[in-house]
Amino acid sequence: MTKQHLAPLKVFIDLFLKEKTLDNFLTYFLWWVEQRKPSIHLCCKKLKIISMPMDNIVKVLSMVQLDYIQEVQVSCTWNLSTLATFAPFLGEMCNLQRLVLFPIHMSAFKKQEEHHVVQITSQLLRLGHLRDLHLESPSFLEGHLDQMLRCLKSPLDSLSITQCWLTESDLTHLCQSPDISQLKSLDLSGVTMTDFWPELLQVLLAKVAAIMQELDFDVCGITDSQLEAFLPALSRCSQLRSFSLCGNVLSAAGMEKLLRHRSRLAQLRAQLLEILRDLGRPRIIWISLSPCPRCGEAGCHHMEPVIYSCPAPA
Repeated sequence: MTKQHLAPLKVFIDLFLKEKTLDNFLTYFLWWVEQRKPSIHLCCKKLKIISMPMDNIVKVLSMVQLDYIQEVQVSCTWNLSTLATFAPFLGEMCNLQRLVLFPIHMSAFKKQEEHHVVQITSQLLRLGHLRDLHLESPSFLEGHLDQMLRCLKSPLDSLSITQCWLTESDLTHLCQSPDISQLKSLDLSGVTMTDFWPELLQVLLAKVAAIMQELDFDVCGITDSQLEAFLPALSRCSQLRSFSLCGNVLSAAGMEKLLRHRSRLAQLRAQLLEILRDLGRPRIIWISLSPCPRCGEAGCHHMEPVIYSCPAPA
């Protein structure tokens, strides 16, 4: 009789690495897996790392089947060389869909560290399923955003680059990226744009107008002239559900123009009435603002309902 080889047993666990040292359970569990190699495959779909030394992270990840990981969140004050050490593990996560890194690099970026940028961004070439990318305080991206964008293998659904300096050239490259029209969510909060060409945001919004649902430009130093330049493009974002401009010093006149462009309630009311007529039955629909402009609550109960009743038969 030929000896049958059994497939390895897959053990799934979500990993949350948050201590300076491995706790007793994880230490024993890794030992248990190690003793049963290769009959046990340790699989992880969600990985979260908070303030764990890199040598312990390496120890854990060397035991994990990295191609099963779909979501990674890292919240560690790493310098660029440490992030470059982690990058090869990231590149092995070929089925990764969501990557959140914050804060990545707290100190000023140095010219001699550019090879680390290459080490990091090049690993994105291996992430063919990446859909959501969130980077907070990525100082290494200043002047290098085009390099990162070139390494993305597939269009993103969500992109967040916050609390960092980007150049006007960086934002231009973002506007010119062939995949940006696929974005449903874009967050550039904390990226100062005060001195950027006013029409730059207009170009950006025109590219994403078809499917963009969420836009965040908080604390970007956006000026009245920039706001006025991109308002026409903003009004064409027909799918937009959330738009935030908090922390930008804009004049009352500028805000009035913004509200005038976004005031589509009357248009929506007319469209709803047409839909109700097609349904042919009595309907009542409430449209509320969030937050309520009167009381600030999450829901607004001061709006009049849109009511349509079927006409009485002749």
